[in-house]
Amino acid sequence: MTSLLDTINDPQQLRALERRQLPALAEELRAFVIDSVAQTGGHLSSNLGVVELTIALHYVFDTPEDRLVWDVGHQTYPHKILTGRREAMRALRKPGGIAGFPRRHESPYDTFGTGHSSTSISAALGMAVAAQQAGSERRSVAIIGDGAMTAGMAFEALNNAGAMDANLLVILNDNDMSISPNVGALQNYLAKLLSGKFYDRMRRSSEKVLGVVPPVLNFAKRAEEHMKGMMTPGTLFEEFGFNYIGPIDGHDLDTLVTTLSNIRQLKGPQFLHVVTQKGHGFQPAEDNPGKFHGVGKFDPSNGCAVSASATKTYTQVFADWLVDMAAADDKLIGVTPAMCDGSGLNRFAEQFPTRYFDVGIAEQHALTFAAGMACEGLKPVVAIYSTFLQRAYDQLIHDIALQNLPVMFAIDRGGLVGADGPTHAGSFDLTYLRCIPNMVVMTPADENECRQMLTTAYRHDGPTAVRYPRGGGPGVSIDHALTTLPIGRAELRRQGKNVALLVFGSLLPAALQAAEPLDATVVNMRFVKPLDTALIAQLAISHKLLVTVEENTLSGGAGTAVLEALQAMQLTVEALCLGLPDQFIEHGVHETMLADCGLNAQGILASIEKKLT
Repeated sequence: MTSLLDTINDPQQLRALERRQLPALAEELRAFVIDSVAQTGGHLSSNLGVVELTIALHYVFDTPEDRLVWDVGHQTYPHKILTGRREAMRALRKPGGIAGFPRRHESPYDTFGTGHSSTSISAALGMAVAAQQAGSERRSVAIIGDGAMTAGMAFEALNNAGAMDANLLVILNDNDMSISPNVGALQNYLAKLLSGKFYDRMRRSSEKVLGVVPPVLNFAKRAEEHMKGMMTPGTLFEEFGFNYIGPIDGHDLDTLVTTLSNIRQLKGPQFLHVVTQKGHGFQPAEDNPGKFHGVGKFDPSNGCAVSASATKTYTQVFADWLVDMAAADDKLIGVTPAMCDGSGLNRFAEQFPTRYFDVGIAEQHALTFAAGMACEGLKPVVAIYSTFLQRAYDQLIHDIALQNLPVMFAIDRGGLVGADGPTHAGSFDLTYLRCIPNMVVMTPADENECRQMLTTAYRHDGPTAVRYPRGGGPGVSIDHALTTLPIGRAELRRQGKNVALLVFGSLLPAALQAAEPLDATVVNMRFVKPLDTALIAQLAISHKLLVTVEENTLSGGAGTAVLEALQAMQLTVEALCLGLPDQFIEHGVHETMLADCGLNAQGILASIEKKLT
């Protein structure tokens, strides 16, 4: 029953409630989130952890006039529900439905589009400065998790914000209890005290009085920091120039509302430390928050998945290969920027704990860290999503490729990613990888080839990348031997005439299907860099039309590489490049998204026939 929640269609109605009604609203909201995600899939444990915090924020702050910026954004389902999108949750992450992350065009309450981590403080600071420039009392709030706080960008923003007097509140949502596990009455009382006007007036008055005696003022500040540091872990944030408050229980609505109400009256940069529990209120998610971070449809009575695919995913292929290769070579090191489960490193981490490094949400550090190990003779394998590798592009070029270091990249989620949408799509990696000198870039067409390419990449003495999609492949049998492929050598899959399809990666089955009515040649190109230019030259001479196919943006992608090779060889032939259009593609079902882009068998065939007419 959600009788109270059903009356809330915007935060103004929430703010009309009495404080004593808020716990009941939290129970209904949590139940609604569980039931909703059970039907659609999505992020669960992170959302259950911020139910009370979300209610308190909208209850205290005048949203959307006051700006809430959610870091990453996968914890914003309660926020969406309370801001007029309750009914829209039934189409969450579905074609034409609302996104799983904040989107500025979706609602005025989504003040900043997110999807990647550690951007909230910078964005909220920018908004706070804009309010200051306009002479507005508008408040800006950044809500960031303890994981996202590990990234350098978050600390860059803290460093900048602490030197300003803009009205910015940073809320650290500490759901791992790694900073301060002991949360109770004393901490809650202290937070109320430190956030109150009395304490603020006392501090400012002391500064004015003692300001005439600088040594005394400095001593007083050190004493204050020492006392607060004894009872709270806030000294670090105080040094950044913030007024630190907390830690407080993020599931205690009374404490949250009181503390936030007090903070809203304070000037300058404020830092509130809130401790929450991932998956709070749903036992299966409390017991295994990692498993329930991102889920498919499940039974809300027990948390069991409704269905599971029997096909081995590319991530699982990588996971198996990593363990086998690590057993064969003790120089192998596994590195991931906080994506152990998503990238398939769990079993490796269990079997080789001293050779496994999760560096946190710090992609830039992950790459240079790997580069340092490679300098000393180790063989680092960086497991990373395509969309997250973008965040460390300078390190990829400057620290790895420029020095020609043998760092291997296992790039997951290449191409479109379905329900996660454009923030997580790996639409650009072939473009941004192939232009870097010394890189070897591979695109497997099936699971067995993926394993062979992983071995090839690992044994190459230089930077390499194996880029594979989300989900499963065509279901071919896998040879578990650690065999390699000749670098830069393509594979002829079907001999035809007139038309030749040059396919890069997992779209090969669709291309083979499209080739049948055309009696076309089909080549599994395998390598984006280096290209098999000898085979391309043969095809250009023996065919009337060359067609490149890739699940990557057309701009500068593998098709462009083929055109460049033809030009360099001074060969003239009709060409057609098929790939992702020059736009951000909205979330949906992967197969439908490919069809919409003309990258299924029917679309490929239609494009070729149109070109031939």
